[in-house]
Amino acid sequence: MRAIETGVKDALILEPQVFGDARGFFLESWNRRTFAQLGLDVDFVQDNHSRSRQGVLRGLHYQVRQRQGKLVRVVAGAVFDVAVDLRRGSPTFGRWAGVELSAENRRMFWVPPGFAHGFLVLTESADFLYKATDYYAPEHERTLLWNDPDLAIDWPLAGMTPQLAAKDAAGTPLRQAETYP
Repeated sequence: MRAIETGVKDALILEPQVFGDARGFFLESWNRRTFAQLGLDVDFVQDNHSRSRQGVLRGLHYQVRQRQGKLVRVVAGAVFDVAVDLRRGSPTFGRWAGVELSAENRRMFWVPPGFAHGFLVLTESADFLYKATDYYAPEHERTLLWNDPDLAIDWPLAGMTPQLAAKDAAGTPLRQAETYP
């Protein structure tokens, strides 16, 4: 497993070792020992799978209590995945990292606790998998405004109008958002 720094503290792109031949391929998407060697000593309590169609933008979501770290990947299609550092004590507070995740590149993204997270579907559809370090708690969920000019996220919309859930369209700008110490 290779870890690639993103320029945002603690958010990492992960490239698993892929073994393949004419029959197909094999990769380890999670191994506690391997992740601990990368400095990611985490436990996961929940696995999630979502499918979305092209142009759907989900996020930027986070929980003010029961902060979730997420290990995310795509097994069909492609997305542009984004993490925003909401830890006020971090040298990269308010900065974002983005990466294309696809079935083809097999990359994963580690979104640490204390980050908002979202993605835009780039292909006809995408199957998105993520492991979470804490349980989903809707009463603690918050949404950061996906197009906040202070964040200036460079979403690859290429003329698309993103399809948003009502809660995502009504997200809170960073300047007014609940954040972490």
